[in-house]
Amino acid sequence: MGFRVVEPARLEWITRPHEPGEPARHVAELSEAAGFAHTRANVWRYEPGAKGRRHRHAFQEETFVVLSGTLSMYVGDPPERHDVAAGGLIHVDPGTPLQSVNHADQDLVVYAYGIPPESETAEILDSAV
Repeated sequence: MGFRVVEPARLEWITRPHEPGEPARHVAELSEAAGFAHTRANVWRYEPGAKGRRHRHAFQEETFVVLSGTLSMYVGDPPERHDVAAGGLIHVDPGTPLQSVNHADQDLVVYAYGIPPESETAEILDSAV
């Protein structure tokens, strides 16, 4: 097939592991649904106060497009905070530590796109926040 359409109503949201009482992150995995062969993509929804794990990818570059809310991205070593509003994006080179956080009081929705898709797990680092 030359194209695929992924409808928002058909997204399957998976709640990521989190500590009791900690705000959750939810992911809709797009790569298989969209038929990506050489890249990967997800839509992430962060509840207010939710944070991802600080990590770095050895070979994968990642681009984050904010669909709603404000993304606080901690990048580099030492971590430097960059706030990205809806409609903006942040691109992170391979080997760069990063951590996504929703410091706002509303949900954050982000489209995350990576290339090449890494088969290995990212290196997990100490939290920046």
